Amino acid sequence: MTQVELEGLPQASSADGWARDWHDFLRAPRKLASRAPLTFRVLDLFGGVGGLALGFEKAVTERGLAVEALGAIDIDGRALEVYVANHRTRSALEASAASVVDFQVRGQGSEARFLYQPEMVGRASEEFTRQIDVVLAGPPCQGHSSLNNNTRGDDPRNRLYLTVPAVAVALEASIVIIENVPGVVRSKGNVVDTAAALLEKNDYEVVSGVLAADALGWPQTRKRNFLVARRAHRPVPLEEVALQLFREPLSVSWAIGDLLDRELDPADPMDGLAEMSPENLERIRWLFENDQYDTPNHLRPDCHKDGTTYGAVYGRMWWDKPARTITTGFLTAGRGRFVHPKLPRTLTPREAARIQGFPDWFDFCAVDGEPPTKRDLARWIGNAVPSILGHGAAQSALGS
Repeated sequence: MTQVELEGLPQASSADGWARDWHDFLRAPRKLASRAPLTFRVLDLFGGVGGLALGFEKAVTERGLAVEALGAIDIDGRALEVYVANHRTRSALEASAASVVDFQVRGQGSEARFLYQPEMVGRASEEFTRQIDVVLAGPPCQGHSSLNNNTRGDDPRNRLYLTVPAVAVALEASIVIIENVPGVVRSKGNVVDTAAALLEKNDYEVVSGVLAADALGWPQTRKRNFLVARRAHRPVPLEEVALQLFREPLSVSWAIGDLLDRELDPADPMDGLAEMSPENLERIRWLFENDQYDTPNHLRPDCHKDGTTYGAVYGRMWWDKPARTITTGFLTAGRGRFVHPKLPRTLTPREAARIQGFPDWFDFCAVDGEPPTKRDLARWIGNAVPSILGHGAAQSALGS
């Protein structure tokens, strides 16, 4: 077994001042980690730059405990550099998580089982074997997403989800948290139920469900599915976590209001804006001249006219409401409701990062050589799990 003993963990604080606490988290300088009686050693799979890890670490440190980012594995080497710089990760592997563990699964759903004991291989077997307490993971979600109409539910990447229970079992990790889009439960491979069965047959207790960021008080309407497993102890059901943590959502103004009068620095990638076509400039101009939030039919391209389900595209955000889901398209007016509520432009990476729950100290430019491109930043920020959702999932794993 791992060194973390889960009995008697400190309980989550229910102190007032929640909004002030998260306000400080986003804006204050990073605090140096203090000595703690218990340290969780974490391995992050498919973690990107580490939004899920941020939320998990905040939940742990609120209890007077600590996190050591022992490892991260991702195919995006530049994202790994950002992860290591910000999470102070000891070891990073630029590889597919499927390549670091040897396993085979027979059956689906409740009938699923490993054909033999999963085993870490290659460099991962040297660096991580029996040293990990927590496995965090965000397997590729494109095949499960409702935005993917062609291969929804039958994308080969969906099966990477099962890599996570294999790694957890191989390492005898105490806690497992897997996040994905809500549509993951409809995958043709039945990956959520299959992963749950694989874990349960190896002494884990498992809960799963959806957490909504705005229902936790956050100024964004993003939802994610979580599978939370804990060895020999049942996690708090996610429905119970959602009820315990329910708050009316904050607004976009809470997240980025202090940035309104800040002059953008053209040399700073975090202030970068995508070039817009004359048509998009005209759409944005019309919204502000008419004090509207939805682009009228006559200004939309043909593919977005007359009853389309993508009514939010070319839309302006509301200052006094939560943002819609931040995606990798936040720099482009035609990919969502991403026009700034007060200024005639789209969001900057800095503003989108705030709405995603990344604090200002988080350095997205910590990449050797060339600075990140707009495409890099859009992918890293838009694909991230808002830290508030990682924080909520951690409450399930740790006990609320």
